[in-house]
Amino acid sequence: MTLIAKKHNNWIEIVQSFGCPKETSEDIVQEMYIKIQIKLQKGLDIMYKDDVNYYYIFKTLKTLFYDLKRKEKNITIISIDDVNINMTNTDVDYNKAYIKIQKELKKLFWYDRKVFELINAGQSVADLSRKSYIQYYSLYNTYTKVKNKLKKLL
Repeated sequence: MTLIAKKHNNWIEIVQSFGCPKETSEDIVQEMYIKIQIKLQKGLDIMYKDDVNYYYIFKTLKTLFYDLKRKEKNITIISIDDVNINMTNTDVDYNKAYIKIQKELKKLFWYDRKVFELINAGQSVADLSRKSYIQYYSLYNTYTKVKNKLKKLL
């Protein structure tokens, strides 16, 4: 890992050559260090002869840059002046809403209810899929179906 870190400025220059600002380039290079460290712990060999495999580092940096650009494309920035906040309807009875949701959950098929409860409690769909050997999209669709049903109820 020290061989990679010695060329830190080279990695930043590579990311900047993609059209990335210096501050963001630093972040991407730091992300690359984390990814490479994880791969090294799993047994990846990134050496080419007696030096670091520049191609592998380049591809990792390029992939991280593309991932960042994809994420930026999905972010919409709006002005606070454009947001119409309606604060008049604050008289929601949360106890009634909770009871209503619990009654509806009891009516559901046990599988749908359990999937919803696990994912809603914070377990990721991917993790649940790996542990239960149930396809990711089956779990995701079940969760979404129950969530939408409860939204309509409220």
